Amino acid sequence: MSTEHPAAGPGVVFDLTGRTALVTGASSGLGRRMALVLAHAGATVAVTARRTERLEALAAEHPAIRPFTADLALAAERERLVAEVEAALGPLDVLVNNAGVANPKPIEQETLEDFTAMVEINLTSAWHLTKLFGVGMVAAGRGSVVNIASMLGVVGATPSKQTGYPAAKAGLINLTRELGLQWARRGVRVNAICPGWFATEMTDELLSTEAGVGFIAANTPMQRAGEVHEIDGPLLLLASDASSFMTGSILLIDGGWTAR
Repeated sequence: MSTEHPAAGPGVVFDLTGRTALVTGASSGLGRRMALVLAHAGATVAVTARRTERLEALAAEHPAIRPFTADLALAAERERLVAEVEAALGPLDVLVNNAGVANPKPIEQETLEDFTAMVEINLTSAWHLTKLFGVGMVAAGRGSVVNIASMLGVVGATPSKQTGYPAAKAGLINLTRELGLQWARRGVRVNAICPGWFATEMTDELLSTEAGVGFIAANTPMQRAGEVHEIDGPLLLLASDASSFMTGSILLIDGGWTAR
């Protein structure tokens, strides 16, 4: 017996009407953009970060966006966030683990506290939130987790010398693969986006200098940094039914950096 579904219009599979999502690290940059994209695609979107005023300003831009302030570096805050979001909106359909920080410095200057902090926010918080929200997803038999990793989880960061960030992002990539396998038969998909250099708050210092812009242009085959809107398509693909046969997949959105 054929299991082929009837063909639908090209936009239908990307429609998120009736879905509930959470975007972490949504007060600026890619997270802010991703929250708006999911809301415009029809989802009710919870957003979280530490900066309450930024979240409230974002929520004012779209009626489907709901702000929840939390410090995701703290386990108790993550647990509180899950309880509040599920009490307000019910179980999630889409979780976007975007919160992240970087602190470039060579290992000689890094402290154990520096490294631990990088792993906690860039990897442990994503594991913890996925575990907690995953209970509802698995019970419902559906859900999509989108981890925002980095091309620096695939290749080394030097000359932007740092160890905690690339180590954590590499861990997030393989966490994505492992959870994709564990939940493949449970209806919950887990995939990752690995951005390259994008024009965000995190890269302001680099992109504000002629040398920084030149470094990216010289080493990126497309000869520029990415713009935040260039994450829209990959995000909607992984968050929606358009990627219904994808799990454990890693999408590199890096202008060709890692293809060299």
